[in-house]
Amino acid sequence: MDFYDLDLSDNTLDAIDDMCWKTCTPIQERCIPHILDGHDVLGIAQTGTGKTAAYLLPILSMLDDGGFPEDAINCVIMSPTRELAQQIDQAMQGLSYYMPNINSVAVYGGNDGARYEQESKGMKMGADVIIATPGRLISHITMGNVNFSRVSFFILDEADRMLDMGFYDDIITIADLLPDNCQKIFFSATMPTRIEEMAKRLMHTPQIVKIAVSKPAEKIRQLAYTCQDDQKVSMLKNVFKEFGHKRVIVFAGSKNKVKEINRNLKQMDLRCEEMHSDLTQTQRDEAMYLFKSGQTDVLVATDIVSRGIDIDDIAMVINYDVPHDAEDYIHRIGRTARAEREGTAVTLINGKDMRAFRRIEQLIGKRLIGTKTKTRTKHKCASTKPKRNNNKNS
Repeated sequence: MDFYDLDLSDNTLDAIDDMCWKTCTPIQERCIPHILDGHDVLGIAQTGTGKTAAYLLPILSMLDDGGFPEDAINCVIMSPTRELAQQIDQAMQGLSYYMPNINSVAVYGGNDGARYEQESKGMKMGADVIIATPGRLISHITMGNVNFSRVSFFILDEADRMLDMGFYDDIITIADLLPDNCQKIFFSATMPTRIEEMAKRLMHTPQIVKIAVSKPAEKIRQLAYTCQDDQKVSMLKNVFKEFGHKRVIVFAGSKNKVKEINRNLKQMDLRCEEMHSDLTQTQRDEAMYLFKSGQTDVLVATDIVSRGIDIDDIAMVINYDVPHDAEDYIHRIGRTARAEREGTAVTLINGKDMRAFRRIEQLIGKRLIGTKTKTRTKHKCASTKPKRNNNKNS
């Protein structure tokens, strides 16, 4: 479907033209008409499918058409992480370029007192759109800085990730402050039971749009190695030796593991940075800037960067730990082979993660364990193949 087939405002279509977008993605094609019609919408689609534009375009179009209070907050967009909030804010600035009367405030944390005051002032003056992380917004609510009595749109982006990060109570607290007629739009990469329960509690007969999880891009070379935990550092060295160490993201299952890996990589004299929730906003911004600008070769991170972060030139993704959710594997390795490039995805698997990785293989429809490669370590890693018996008399 062409964007011009949708009932979007002229200013919205002008912004789309500037982006050189021609046709809608499946999630946009199916969600935008429902949102324009005023329905609550629950959209299920993996990262990289255009979900941000699927809600920004219709909301900006409706705000542009008018009829909303000029002195009130009209839209609240919730994001699980500061990085995704920043990205949504950047998309907002681009898509609202021809709408000078529509303003937004990004509310995503950090220890800067001046920034907090700026956020507070913007919300009190009635910014049209607030883009916020749950914890930071709760802080402003506690201080009496916001009035949600006339909010028309409430969006949760990456709703499943927010629940994984323990924000359920914060979301309910915020939602309880909204008027009954507020249109609610939730987007999620997966559909766990808690998302269904939250939708039943907060939404009114939502239109449910599910886009099937697509397989990883064909240009991603996927490899898997079985080994013990104490062999993984050696495996990393050999993977870097074979495939290079430029433009690499290493995903780990916990922030403590991220810190440990980063220390080990620095001992190898690699230019690396770490990204996890223990860092301040300034530290996270600096780490991301260094990596995006090429001053850092390797970024070691938790799943904080597995979704919604646009870096097009990632050469390799390494899963130091197997993700618990099979779909998270697709989100992680989807950071590479973007914009028509090729990429490599390497996963290190210990014995207790074997079952989880079998679920990943089932999801992608491909067997990876046992793949022959040139990579070797000084340690003898576990093999999924039976040993050959060379005793002819047996």
